[in-house]
Amino acid sequence: MKGTLNFLSKDIFLSTSVIFLIVLSTVILESIAPSFFPGYFLVIFMAILAFWFFSQISFEIVSLFSKQLYVLSIFLLVLTLIIGNVTRGTVRWIPIGPLNLQPAELVRPFLLVFFADFLTKSKITVKRMIQASLLLILPAFLILVQPSLGVSIVTAIGFVGVLLSSNFNKKYILVGIGVILVTIPIFWQLMAPYQRQRVMTFITPTNDPLGAGYNSLESIIAAGSGGFAGRGLGRGIQTQLSFLPAKQTDFIFAGVAEELGFIGAGVMLLATFIILWRLTVFMENAVNPTARAYLSGFLFTYLAQVLVHTGMNMGLLPVTGLPFPLVSAGGSSLLATLIGLGIALGAYRRW
Repeated sequence: MKGTLNFLSKDIFLSTSVIFLIVLSTVILESIAPSFFPGYFLVIFMAILAFWFFSQISFEIVSLFSKQLYVLSIFLLVLTLIIGNVTRGTVRWIPIGPLNLQPAELVRPFLLVFFADFLTKSKITVKRMIQASLLLILPAFLILVQPSLGVSIVTAIGFVGVLLSSNFNKKYILVGIGVILVTIPIFWQLMAPYQRQRVMTFITPTNDPLGAGYNSLESIIAAGSGGFAGRGLGRGIQTQLSFLPAKQTDFIFAGVAEELGFIGAGVMLLATFIILWRLTVFMENAVNPTARAYLSGFLFTYLAQVLVHTGMNMGLLPVTGLPFPLVSAGGSSLLATLIGLGIALGAYRRW
């Protein structure tokens, strides 16, 4: 019991918010997707155990293995394309006993550790910037061809967060913007047809309300129908009658808004932004510049997931398939988020 209290006291605000969101996730998933249980409790236990484990390790030790973590990440991504299960035209999951592991999610915090170490240990020159870009393109490409557009975008955003916290000539930002503009047509061609359709549907979802625009329109209806206090657990029309697609993953925010209303969705966002606030505090009190760069990248990643998920649930952004951190069902996403937060605790200088 004492060990548990010591663990939680490392940062009571972050730990309490994490626990609250996991409990909220359990409650809403029990309501809208009860088939996930009791098996999902094992996933939650494993993720919390990983959170505890990485929080006990100093960031300096973790960063010593940054190169090995990068190699492991590439290995897992390649292995996915070789032995991964094919599901609806995608190859994202590796079966491990009764569980399915999604390496594209799992490797995100490890890649951030690598890039934080790579970009802060030596002066960033044009040559080193090109090297870093190539090292980013490899995992981003391996994720994109699965295909998993949302995760590849978040991976790139995390890299940008790390870069902005590093000591480099800010004129490289203009170079980076130029590279992005040049590569957009290439990535557009690499995107699966349904992904390109999602982007086009975002612009005019009402053109195909029963086809490509269905997901976006149903999520807007679900999010708006909950009102202030919600319809109540188990009483959501869109969620319980399965009008809302991927209600336990991509559209969990809409499910929460329908059944728990503005209050439930608001408290969920409040707990999330407490976590984001604590990450900014960690950045100000990081153990070293490499740790600060990691925290910056993780903050960018976490914030991007929240904004994109909420935006696409409200019809403000294209549907990209990104889960809401700690709330959406998905063992790999939950595991990756808690590993990342555990590493963040290890990067925080508390005295």
